[in-house]
Amino acid sequence: MKLRVAVGADHGGFTLKNELIARLSTRYDILDLGAHRFDSDDDYPDFAEKVSQAVISGKAGRGLLVCGSGVGACIAANKVPGIRAGLCHDTYSARQGVEHDDMNVLCLGARIVGVELALELVTNFLEANFTHEQPYQRRLEKIMALERKKL
Repeated sequence: MKLRVAVGADHGGFTLKNELIARLSTRYDILDLGAHRFDSDDDYPDFAEKVSQAVISGKAGRGLLVCGSGVGACIAANKVPGIRAGLCHDTYSARQGVEHDDMNVLCLGARIVGVELALELVTNFLEANFTHEQPYQRRLEKIMALERKKL
């Protein structure tokens, strides 16, 4: 069974999102949550919420968000309890973020990376698995405890 990946992007990431979907759809089950047309007035928090909800609900195993820099989408996604989004522009972080931190949403900046590097980043992210080794499990539990705290 193919891994289902929820994908979303605002106008800043629209073109790269569509390129990635075209190239990844033979290997993964892609859930395209928009934008479905270019709209210079759309907002990344709307797509971050859609992708995050798909991951949290189990409709998708992982999420991918693309905006201009990746920063805004990452900030917005991390506001959703249970989401561990990371902004990655190198393959080591894209893989290690999953292996050590159980990252479940990858954020990319379309104005930062080209399509070939983006494809490598997404592949490293999607092919990685959380190691469940003791130090990483302990740290993940601490992250989840922070999320439950009322500050």
